[in-house]
Amino acid sequence: MSRTTIVSIATAVLLATLAGWSQSWAGDLKITEMAVTTKIVKGNPIDSVRRISSTSVKALYCFTRFSAPEDTNTTIKQIWYINDEAVAEYELPVKGAHWRTYSRKVVEKGLSGDWRCDAVDSEGKVLKSVTFKMN
Repeated sequence: MSRTTIVSIATAVLLATLAGWSQSWAGDLKITEMAVTTKIVKGNPIDSVRRISSTSVKALYCFTRFSAPEDTNTTIKQIWYINDEAVAEYELPVKGAHWRTYSRKVVEKGLSGDWRCDAVDSEGKVLKSVTFKMN
């Protein structure tokens, strides 16, 4: 075998290994906490909404805390739904072993129904969902 062929094979094996490594890192992304809340204070949710009136708040937040490998640098999407219809989508970074993030959804009066917010990884897999009712 020529030196060029050996280098080419070694490069291909290395790239395939690194590709598998990054995929496993994305798979190691774990949600340790997720809540829809009325307010974020000092980077943390102050409550966890299960039922709320659309006239009592102007916005809601979907807070998500992650545990991941140290060198994690990826994104997730938070998708907000009303009665199974997507009404908002936010792409958020996840960088590091202990990361937290949130999206903010403005609440208009009269938007009653069954709500949920999904956290979706970069491959489209739902990692976790939070549901609540709005009157």
